[in-house]
Order: sequence, then structure tokens, then C-alpha cells
Amino acid sequence: MSIGIVVFPGSNCDRDMRWALEGCLGLSTRFLWHEETDLSGITAVVLPGGFSYGDYLRCGAIARFAPVLEQVQAFAAQGGPVLGICNGFQVLTEMGLLPGALTRNQHLHFICEPCELIVQPGACSWLQGYSRGERLTFPIAHGEGRYQADADTLKQLQDQGQIVLRYASNPNGSADGIAGICNKNGNVLGLMPHPERACDPALGGSDGRRLLQSLLAVVT
Repeated sequence: MSIGIVVFPGSNCDRDMRWALEGCLGLSTRFLWHEETDLSGITAVVLPGGFSYGDYLRCGAIARFAPVLEQVQAFAAQGGPVLGICNGFQVLTEMGLLPGALTRNQHLHFICEPCELIVQPGACSWLQGYSRGERLTFPIAHGEGRYQADADTLKQLQDQGQIVLRYASNPNGSADGIAGICNKNGNVLGLMPHPERACDPALGGSDGRRLLQSLLAVVT
């Protein structure tokens, strides 16, 4: 049983994720090339950060047509855990697995820095190791991380407890300070900050390890 890590041309955090899952948590992983259609033996899927297909058109717009994502869509519909980080979050919105869109940061600059987050886990299965209102720090590294959605969508996300991570100090102008959202069933999570870069105290903190530890329940 393995955690599938999707690899697009332009992915650059796939190996970071493998290091976090295998090196820190002892989990088995399998890279899923973007043309692959076999998810047999996969218990969870991660869409990592990077620049899928060079971010031509817009972030995630080309990746949504990758053959592997047809299988990921079906996997998520059956309740399979799916995590999209940074570019992976952008891909999830382009696929329609999560609502809204990620656009250019408010001041049009690439931002790379530690970022304090406020957790509201709700029914999100990825965040059950955290308590409501807990604060944690993940790094961010993006130029197009400004979450936007229309007023009705934002209200629906709020009412249904799908806004699960907010920035303590909004770095990119995201609507309602949104850093991460989940789907209604709680099995699909998209976030701009990088938990895989917060798994070792010697490398900037370990707050992200607990998020990834939720995968231990699906590989046993």
C-alpha cells in the first residue's frame, strides 16, 4: 500500500514530499507520472507544488487534462484522500474538485517566507490532529496564491466548515484570509503553504508532520 505522488513536467516538490513521507514517517510512496492511469495499491494521492507544464496559460490549467487526473477524480469521488499543495491546490481548483481560483498575489510579487496559520479543522480528515484555533507555521512559496471566489461560494464554504486554514496575517490578499479549503466530504484538501517543508525541527519546524501523519490511518 503506497501514497501516490503525482509528477507533472515542472513538478519540483515531489521529492520533498517523498522525503517527508518516507524519511520522517516511514511510509511507502510511489511516483505517478502524469500519463499513468493505474492507481492500484494507492491509498492516498498527493499533488505536489511546482510549475506543472510550465504554468503556461495559467497555473494548473493544462495539468487538469492529464490522464492520471481522471483516475484521481474517480478516486476522490469514492472517498479517497487527496492532498493538493501550492500548485497542487491550483490543479484541484482547475479540476473542479475544489471551488474558487488561485490568482496573482496582491502586490504581484513572489513570496517565500514562514507563515503563521490558524486551523479550523471541521470535518477535514487531513486536519484531525489539530485543535480549532490552533496556530502553526508552514512556509509559503508562491506567486499566484491569492484565493478568490464569488460571495456566494465564500459564504457556502464558511457555512459548511470548508475553510480549514486561514493566514494569521494575510500575505497575498486572499479572500477571507484563506490559506486552505476542503471539499464537503473532508477527504480533499488544498492549501498554498507547504507542510512537507515543516517536518523536521532542524529544517524550520515540525508543524506539518502532524498533517501528514493522518495518512498513517489509510496505510494500515
